[in-house]
Amino acid sequence: MTPLGVLLIGAGGFAAGAANSVAGGGTFFSFPALLAVGVPPVMANASNSVALWPGSLAAAWAYRQELARYQRYLLPMGVASLLGGIAGGLLLLAAGDARFATLIPWLLAFATLLFAFSPQLSAALQRLRQRNNTAAPAAGPNEQHNTGSVGGWLVQLLVSIYGGFFGAGMGILMMASLAIGGHEDVQHINALKNLLSAVIYSVTVVTFIAAGAVSWPHTGVMLLTASAGGYLGARLARKIQGPWLRRVVIAVGSALSLYYFFKTPG
Repeated sequence: MTPLGVLLIGAGGFAAGAANSVAGGGTFFSFPALLAVGVPPVMANASNSVALWPGSLAAAWAYRQELARYQRYLLPMGVASLLGGIAGGLLLLAAGDARFATLIPWLLAFATLLFAFSPQLSAALQRLRQRNNTAAPAAGPNEQHNTGSVGGWLVQLLVSIYGGFFGAGMGILMMASLAIGGHEDVQHINALKNLLSAVIYSVTVVTFIAAGAVSWPHTGVMLLTASAGGYLGARLARKIQGPWLRRVVIAVGSALSLYYFFKTPG
């Protein structure tokens, strides 16, 4: 690698780690950086997943206080993330990026719209639950929003498959699904997204390493800078008020959608 290549990959990794911890969409920065220095697409995708894995762990650790109240909820959602990550990674190795490229902008645009209108949709779902007298008993102070549903588990499984396959915008999709599922606090949504993303990255990392699909020199540089960006970004995100963080998420989702609409061949 040239010095310029190291600088480009390092900057892309730092931006990706920070973006993933704040609102998702880090692959928008890191994947193009790897392509720009000549890494083949499938190898760039695999290397990107390995490089962003520690950053997702660092971001989840920074949100450990918010995650403490979700202990029972995290187990089934973690299983969905694990299974989906394995399936998505295997699909990538079998099919490559090209077959999925045309769907990416549509998925991102749909997820951004879901997240933008999630307060209204959540309110409508809550009214429906109250009308049907299916509301769960009140939770204790440390057990808020610990209940899940089969539908929420299946959506997380699908998001995890997508994340294991390519990952661009996975955070946007996951935050949208969590918000639609009834989680109202954007900080808590972000905390759950960071931890579940870490699970997905963990299993895809094992899959890609076992398949020999990783470019280690490029990955090593990006791994260090993405970890730093992920931790610093999460610390910053915890200080941002909910409405502003929601605007950041919608802005990132819109930018990603436009980028991939223009980059995807017609």
